[in-house]
Amino acid sequence: EDYIPPADVSHIRRKWLDIPYASLSPSQNLDIYLPDEGNGSFPVIVYLHGGAFSIGDKRDIYVLNILKSIEHGYALVSVNYRLSGEATFPAGIQDAKAAIRWVRANNKKNQLDGNRIAVWGCSSGANYAAMVCLTANVSELDDLGLGNPEYPCNVQAAVDWFGPTDFLRMDEQAEENGFGLTDHGEAGSPESRYLGAKISDVPLKVELANPMTYVHEGMPPILIQHGRLDELVPVQQSMIFVEKLEKYVSPERFEFDIIEGAGHADPLFETDENMVRVFSFLDKHLK
Repeated sequence: EDYIPPADVSHIRRKWLDIPYASLSPSQNLDIYLPDEGNGSFPVIVYLHGGAFSIGDKRDIYVLNILKSIEHGYALVSVNYRLSGEATFPAGIQDAKAAIRWVRANNKKNQLDGNRIAVWGCSSGANYAAMVCLTANVSELDDLGLGNPEYPCNVQAAVDWFGPTDFLRMDEQAEENGFGLTDHGEAGSPESRYLGAKISDVPLKVELANPMTYVHEGMPPILIQHGRLDELVPVQQSMIFVEKLEKYVSPERFEFDIIEGAGHADPLFETDENMVRVFSFLDKHLK
C-alpha cells in the first residue's frame, strides 16, 4: 500500500547518488545534485522527504519539484534518514543534523558552500526541517557519534511545507475543519509510531518533538506554507506555530502563507508562481 514511485533523475548531468554520511545504518545516505554549469561553491538546499515518518525516500517522485533548486543556482542534497520502523524519535533528526555536518566536512570536493545551507522539508520532513532550524544547540537531539562532530549542524534558513507541530492537537483540529477521518491519536498512528508510544501516553515526548518548544530570538529565518484544505496535517498546525513565532521573535525571522484551496502535498505548492515565492525567500537569506 504505501508505495511512492521513484523519480527518474537520469537527465541531471552532475550528481552523486547514495553516498553514506554516517555508518550506523544503511538508511544514512544522501544524493547530491549540482547545477549544470559553474564550479561554484554552490549554496546548498538539504531536502528532507515526507512520508509520515515511516515511508518515503530521498529519490522518490516528490524530489522532482525540489530539484528545480539546481536551476536557481543551488546544490541539492537529498537525505535519507532512519524511518520510524527502524528507530524512533529523535533518530531522524539526529540523522538530518549528521548529514548537514557531513556536507560541511566534505564541502570542498563536492563544490558545496558550507556557510550557506537551507533545509527544506515536506510533511513529516517539514517537522524535521523546522526542528533542525530551531534546535542547533539542543544536544539531546544530536548524536555527535554519527560523525564530523567538529562541524556545526546549524542552517541559515528553512522551508516548512505543511509540517505537523503539535501531534496531540491534530485530531481536534481536523475535526474543526470537518475532516473527521484522521486518527493521529491512535497507538498505531504515524506520530505514535515515530515517538515509540501512543502520543497521549507521552505528552512530554510530544513536546520535545514539537518545533514550537524551541522557538527563540536569533533563530534562522523560516518560510512556512500550508494548504487551507489539508486533510492529513490540519492547517492549524502551522497557524499555532506562527502564533508562537509572532509572540517571541521579530517579524523578519518567519514568513507564512496559507495556500487557498490546497490539500496535503497539493500540486498548488509546485506552481511556477509559488516556486518563485519560495526561491525568492531562499535567495534573500542564502545569496
